[in-house]
Amino acid sequence: MISRVLRFLASPAGRALIALGLVLLLGLVFHADGAFYKFGTHRDAIRQASVCGILACGMTLVIITAGIDLAVGSILGLTGVCFALITIHWGWPAWQAIPAALAVGAACGAVAGILTAGAGIQPFIATLAMMVFARGLAKWASEGKKISQAVTDPDGSIRFVDIPRIFEWIDSRLLGGTVSGVTLVFLVCVAVTWILLARHRWGRQLYAIGGNEEAARLSGVPVVRAKTMAYVASGLLAAVAGICHAAQARQGDPEAGATYELTAIA
Repeated sequence: MISRVLRFLASPAGRALIALGLVLLLGLVFHADGAFYKFGTHRDAIRQASVCGILACGMTLVIITAGIDLAVGSILGLTGVCFALITIHWGWPAWQAIPAALAVGAACGAVAGILTAGAGIQPFIATLAMMVFARGLAKWASEGKKISQAVTDPDGSIRFVDIPRIFEWIDSRLLGGTVSGVTLVFLVCVAVTWILLARHRWGRQLYAIGGNEEAARLSGVPVVRAKTMAYVASGLLAAVAGICHAAQARQGDPEAGATYELTAIA
Protein backbone atom coordinates (compact mmCIF):
# COMPACT_ATOMS: atom_id res chain seq x y z
CA MET A 1 0.00 0.00 0.00
CA ILE A 2 2.76 2.42 0.97
CA SER A 3 4.71 1.64 -2.20
CA ARG A 4 1.63 2.36 -4.33
CA VAL A 5 1.17 5.71 -2.61
CA LEU A 6 4.82 6.60 -3.15
CA ARG A 7 4.59 5.64 -6.84
CA PHE A 8 1.52 7.84 -7.22
CA LEU A 9 3.21 10.79 -5.51
CA ALA A 10 6.19 10.37 -7.86
CA SER A 11 3.92 10.53 -10.92
CA PRO A 12 3.06 13.85 -12.65
CA ALA A 13 -0.46 13.72 -11.18
CA GLY A 14 0.95 13.12 -7.71
CA ARG A 15 3.40 16.00 -7.97
CA ALA A 16 0.58 18.26 -9.16
CA LEU A 17 -1.50 17.18 -6.16
CA ILE A 18 1.38 17.99 -3.80
CA ALA A 19 1.78 21.42 -5.39
CA LEU A 20 -1.96 22.05 -5.04
CA GLY A 21 -1.78 21.07 -1.38
CA LEU A 22 1.05 23.52 -0.77
CA VAL A 23 -0.94 26.30 -2.44
CA LEU A 24 -3.95 25.56 -0.25
CA LEU A 25 -1.76 25.58 2.86
CA LEU A 26 -0.28 28.93 1.85
CA GLY A 27 -3.83 30.14 1.39
CA LEU A 28 -4.40 29.67 5.10
CA VAL A 29 -1.63 32.20 5.72
CA PHE A 30 -2.96 34.81 3.27
CA HIS A 31 -6.66 34.26 4.03
CA ALA A 32 -6.88 36.93 6.72
CA ASP A 33 -9.16 39.16 4.63
CA GLY A 34 -11.19 36.23 3.35
CA ALA A 35 -10.22 36.79 -0.29
CA PHE A 36 -7.96 33.82 -1.01
CA TYR A 37 -10.66 31.16 -1.13
CA LYS A 38 -13.07 33.26 -3.16
CA PHE A 39 -13.67 32.12 -6.73
CA GLY A 40 -13.33 35.65 -8.11
CA THR A 41 -9.79 35.96 -6.77
CA HIS A 42 -8.53 32.97 -8.72
CA ARG A 43 -10.64 33.80 -11.76
CA ASP A 44 -8.97 37.20 -12.02
CA ALA A 45 -5.53 35.74 -11.30
CA ILE A 46 -5.90 33.23 -14.13
CA ARG A 47 -7.13 36.00 -16.43
CA GLN A 48 -4.02 38.05 -15.70
CA ALA A 49 -1.74 35.03 -16.21
CA SER A 50 -3.42 33.83 -19.40
CA VAL A 51 -1.30 35.94 -21.78
CA CYS A 52 1.95 34.59 -20.35
CA GLY A 53 0.40 31.12 -20.31
CA ILE A 54 -0.24 31.31 -24.05
CA LEU A 55 3.38 32.33 -24.58
CA ALA A 56 4.47 29.39 -22.41
CA CYS A 57 2.63 26.96 -24.69
CA GLY A 58 4.72 28.07 -27.65
CA MET A 59 7.90 28.19 -25.59
CA THR A 60 7.27 24.59 -24.50
CA LEU A 61 7.35 23.39 -28.10
CA VAL A 62 10.68 25.10 -28.73
CA ILE A 63 12.32 24.02 -25.47
CA ILE A 64 11.41 20.39 -26.15
CA THR A 65 13.63 20.59 -29.24
CA ALA A 66 16.51 21.78 -26.99
CA GLY A 67 16.04 25.32 -28.29
CA ILE A 68 14.84 28.63 -26.92
CA ASP A 69 12.77 31.51 -28.28
CA LEU A 70 13.72 34.89 -26.86
CA ALA A 71 11.55 36.75 -29.36
CA VAL A 72 8.10 35.85 -28.04
CA GLY A 73 7.74 39.01 -25.94
CA SER A 74 8.71 41.27 -28.84
CA ILE A 75 6.43 39.38 -31.23
CA LEU A 76 3.62 39.90 -28.72
CA GLY A 77 4.26 43.64 -28.79
CA LEU A 78 4.52 43.73 -32.59
CA THR A 79 1.32 41.78 -33.22
CA GLY A 80 -0.53 43.79 -30.58
CA VAL A 81 0.47 47.00 -32.36
CA CYS A 82 -0.50 45.56 -35.75
CA PHE A 83 -3.86 44.35 -34.46
CA ALA A 84 -4.68 47.69 -32.82
CA LEU A 85 -3.47 49.69 -35.81
CA ILE A 86 -5.50 47.84 -38.44
CA THR A 87 -8.66 47.63 -36.33
CA ILE A 88 -8.77 50.97 -34.49
CA HIS A 89 -7.07 53.27 -37.01
CA TRP A 90 -7.64 51.50 -40.33
CA GLY A 91 -11.07 50.09 -39.58
CA TRP A 92 -10.44 46.52 -40.70
CA PRO A 93 -13.11 44.01 -39.62
CA ALA A 94 -12.15 41.33 -37.12
CA TRP A 95 -12.25 38.49 -39.66
CA GLN A 96 -9.46 40.23 -41.58
CA ALA A 97 -7.51 41.75 -38.69
CA ILE A 98 -7.07 38.59 -36.64
CA PRO A 99 -5.62 36.45 -39.50
CA ALA A 100 -3.36 39.36 -40.49
CA ALA A 101 -1.94 39.68 -36.96
CA LEU A 102 -1.52 35.91 -36.70
CA ALA A 103 0.31 35.88 -40.03
CA VAL A 104 2.76 38.49 -38.74
CA GLY A 105 3.58 36.36 -35.71
CA ALA A 106 3.89 33.16 -37.75
CA ALA A 107 6.18 34.93 -40.24
CA CYS A 108 8.49 36.09 -37.44
CA GLY A 109 8.57 32.56 -36.06
CA ALA A 110 9.28 31.15 -39.51
CA VAL A 111 12.28 33.44 -39.97
CA ALA A 112 13.67 32.42 -36.58
CA GLY A 113 13.04 28.77 -37.37
CA ILE A 114 14.76 28.94 -40.75
CA LEU A 115 17.77 30.67 -39.22
CA THR A 116 17.95 28.07 -36.47
CA ALA A 117 17.03 24.82 -38.21
CA GLY A 118 18.00 25.66 -41.77
CA ALA A 119 21.05 27.88 -41.40
CA GLY A 120 22.33 26.20 -38.24
CA ILE A 121 22.53 29.40 -36.18
CA GLN A 122 22.29 28.90 -32.44
CA PRO A 123 18.71 29.46 -31.20
CA PHE A 124 19.88 32.01 -28.64
CA ILE A 125 21.51 34.16 -31.33
CA ALA A 126 18.76 33.78 -33.96
CA THR A 127 15.88 34.53 -31.60
CA LEU A 128 17.80 37.36 -29.92
CA ALA A 129 18.14 38.99 -33.34
CA MET A 130 14.42 38.45 -33.99
CA MET A 131 13.64 39.94 -30.57
CA VAL A 132 15.46 43.16 -31.45
CA PHE A 133 14.00 43.25 -34.98
CA ALA A 134 10.39 42.69 -33.88
CA ARG A 135 10.62 45.30 -31.12
CA GLY A 136 12.12 47.83 -33.51
CA LEU A 137 9.45 47.08 -36.10
CA ALA A 138 6.73 47.60 -33.48
CA LYS A 139 8.17 50.99 -32.55
CA TRP A 140 8.52 51.97 -36.21
CA ALA A 141 4.95 50.96 -37.08
CA SER A 142 3.54 52.83 -34.08
CA GLU A 143 5.97 55.77 -34.33
CA GLY A 144 6.92 55.00 -30.74
CA LYS A 145 3.41 55.72 -29.46
CA LYS A 146 0.61 53.59 -28.12
CA ILE A 147 -2.09 52.81 -30.68
CA SER A 148 -5.29 53.94 -28.99
CA GLN A 149 -8.48 55.88 -29.69
CA ALA A 150 -6.54 59.05 -30.52
CA VAL A 151 -5.91 59.24 -34.28
CA THR A 152 -3.67 61.90 -35.79
CA ASP A 153 -4.88 63.14 -39.18
CA PRO A 154 -2.51 64.32 -41.96
CA ASP A 155 -3.19 67.96 -41.04
CA GLY A 156 -1.97 67.33 -37.49
CA SER A 157 -5.38 67.41 -35.85
CA ILE A 158 -6.35 64.69 -33.40
CA ARG A 159 -9.68 62.92 -33.38
CA PHE A 160 -11.00 60.10 -31.26
CA VAL A 161 -12.55 56.92 -32.62
CA ASP A 162 -14.47 54.11 -30.95
CA ILE A 163 -12.73 50.94 -29.85
CA PRO A 164 -13.96 48.07 -32.07
CA ARG A 165 -16.24 45.59 -30.37
CA ILE A 166 -13.81 42.73 -31.03
CA PHE A 167 -11.69 44.11 -28.16
CA GLU A 168 -14.63 43.77 -25.79
CA TRP A 169 -15.55 40.32 -27.09
CA ILE A 170 -12.07 38.90 -26.54
CA ASP A 171 -11.86 40.21 -22.97
CA SER A 172 -15.52 39.80 -22.07
CA ARG A 173 -16.83 37.70 -19.20
CA LEU A 174 -18.50 34.56 -20.48
CA LEU A 175 -20.69 31.84 -18.99
CA GLY A 176 -22.43 34.26 -16.67
CA GLY A 177 -19.22 35.99 -15.65
CA THR A 178 -17.55 32.72 -14.68
CA VAL A 179 -14.58 33.00 -17.03
CA SER A 180 -13.08 35.61 -19.35
CA GLY A 181 -12.62 35.18 -23.08
CA VAL A 182 -8.83 35.44 -22.74
CA THR A 183 -8.86 32.58 -20.23
CA LEU A 184 -10.84 30.42 -22.65
CA VAL A 185 -8.31 31.18 -25.39
CA PHE A 186 -5.54 30.14 -23.01
CA LEU A 187 -7.27 26.87 -22.15
CA VAL A 188 -7.79 26.09 -25.83
CA CYS A 189 -4.09 26.74 -26.51
CA VAL A 190 -3.13 24.42 -23.65
CA ALA A 191 -5.42 21.68 -24.95
CA VAL A 192 -4.15 21.96 -28.53
CA THR A 193 -0.53 21.98 -27.37
CA TRP A 194 -1.10 18.87 -25.26
CA ILE A 195 -2.80 17.04 -28.12
CA LEU A 196 0.03 17.90 -30.52
CA LEU A 197 2.69 16.72 -28.07
CA ALA A 198 0.93 13.62 -26.74
CA ARG A 199 -1.10 12.38 -29.70
CA HIS A 200 0.45 13.71 -32.90
CA ARG A 201 3.42 12.46 -34.90
CA TRP A 202 4.93 15.93 -34.96
CA GLY A 203 5.03 16.00 -31.16
CA ARG A 204 6.94 12.71 -31.07
CA GLN A 205 9.36 14.14 -33.61
CA LEU A 206 10.00 17.15 -31.37
CA TYR A 207 10.80 14.88 -28.43
CA ALA A 208 13.15 12.84 -30.61
CA ILE A 209 14.95 15.97 -31.81
CA GLY A 210 15.35 17.26 -28.28
CA GLY A 211 16.72 13.93 -27.09
CA ASN A 212 19.32 13.47 -29.82
CA GLU A 213 19.03 15.50 -33.00
CA GLU A 214 21.56 13.48 -34.99
CA ALA A 215 19.93 10.18 -34.03
CA ALA A 216 16.54 11.60 -34.99
CA ARG A 217 17.89 12.65 -38.39
CA LEU A 218 19.39 9.20 -39.00
CA SER A 219 16.05 7.67 -38.01
CA GLY A 220 14.30 9.56 -40.79
CA VAL A 221 12.81 12.40 -38.76
CA PRO A 222 12.51 15.59 -40.89
CA VAL A 223 14.52 17.62 -38.40
CA VAL A 224 14.63 20.92 -40.30
CA ARG A 225 10.91 20.96 -41.02
CA ALA A 226 9.87 19.84 -37.54
CA LYS A 227 12.12 22.38 -35.77
CA THR A 228 11.05 25.18 -38.09
CA MET A 229 7.39 24.40 -37.41
CA ALA A 230 8.09 24.58 -33.66
CA TYR A 231 9.29 28.17 -34.04
CA VAL A 232 6.39 28.97 -36.37
CA ALA A 233 3.98 27.66 -33.74
CA SER A 234 5.75 29.69 -31.06
CA GLY A 235 5.43 32.84 -33.15
CA LEU A 236 1.78 32.06 -33.89
CA LEU A 237 0.97 31.61 -30.21
CA ALA A 238 2.87 34.81 -29.41
CA ALA A 239 0.57 36.54 -31.90
CA VAL A 240 -2.47 35.07 -30.13
CA ALA A 241 -1.07 36.43 -26.87
CA GLY A 242 -0.47 39.81 -28.51
CA ILE A 243 -4.07 40.04 -29.68
CA CYS A 244 -5.33 39.09 -26.21
CA HIS A 245 -3.00 41.60 -24.54
CA ALA A 246 -4.16 44.39 -26.85
CA ALA A 247 -7.78 43.48 -26.14
CA GLN A 248 -7.18 43.61 -22.39
CA ALA A 249 -5.39 46.97 -22.58
CA ARG A 250 -7.73 48.37 -25.28
CA GLN A 251 -4.64 49.58 -27.15
CA GLY A 252 -1.49 48.44 -28.90
CA ASP A 253 1.67 49.15 -26.92
CA PRO A 254 5.04 48.82 -28.71
CA GLU A 255 6.66 48.18 -25.32
CA ALA A 256 4.24 45.39 -24.40
CA GLY A 257 5.70 41.98 -23.68
CA ALA A 258 9.09 43.20 -22.48
CA THR A 259 10.71 40.42 -20.37
CA TYR A 260 7.67 38.19 -20.95
CA GLU A 261 9.98 35.62 -22.55
CA LEU A 262 11.54 35.04 -19.12
CA THR A 263 8.13 34.47 -17.56
CA ALA A 264 7.20 32.07 -20.37
CA ILE A 265 10.39 30.08 -19.81
CA ALA A 266 9.75 29.90 -16.08
